[in-house]
Amino acid sequence: MYTLNYKVTTSTCDSEGRLKLYSALQMMQDCSEMWIDSEPTARKFFNDNNMTQLLATRQVEVVRVPRFKEELTVTTSIYEVMPMYGFRNTFIRDAQGQPCYRTWSMGAFVDLATGKLARLTDETIASLTLEPKQEMNYRGRRIILPKADGTVLEPVPVMRADIDYNRHMNNANYVRIAMELLPEGFEVKDMRVEYRIAARQGDLLTPTIHDIDGGHIVSLAIGGQPCVIMEFL
Repeated sequence: MYTLNYKVTTSTCDSEGRLKLYSALQMMQDCSEMWIDSEPTARKFFNDNNMTQLLATRQVEVVRVPRFKEELTVTTSIYEVMPMYGFRNTFIRDAQGQPCYRTWSMGAFVDLATGKLARLTDETIASLTLEPKQEMNYRGRRIILPKADGTVLEPVPVMRADIDYNRHMNNANYVRIAMELLPEGFEVKDMRVEYRIAARQGDLLTPTIHDIDGGHIVSLAIGGQPCVIMEFL
């Protein structure tokens, strides 16, 4: 298990002094990325083979939204690994150790030169520390778009500030865009994100929002092809 400590600061809060979901996702993402430092064999394998891990899907259960100046602990651990995919839990807990966010995610192992899936060796998989799967309401990773047409909105350009060191749009920024499209006052209790195509600087993301029972589905498409689908309940 890998751990990072945070405090809810001004820049991570909304107008009501509550931690933004976008900021919580950044904390989770940072912890998951830094996890590789706790696995020296895997880190060497990734470096030697020019590989990285890319997020394919994530589910977030919002238990309680932390407020300004709260002390938080983010932990991440892997519970299953296959040659081309891995599964992890990442939780954010408050100062009393109670969960504020429960998440699971699936990551894909990718060759940085080709952008294609790459395989871990059996030796690398055997070196990894697996921990028990954490308790939460696990839902499927696939999000089915409604058959009925949704509301298509104005395209959003991918800016330089949206790009991370993998040279594509950072995963949390898709959610940031989608949150602006949800009705004001809508409280997210559960979110699923399915990443399909990595957006790059200069791409135009066309949002489509579907109203569903208890929430909304937002897709962001490039040239008519959804690059990410997000469900908010």
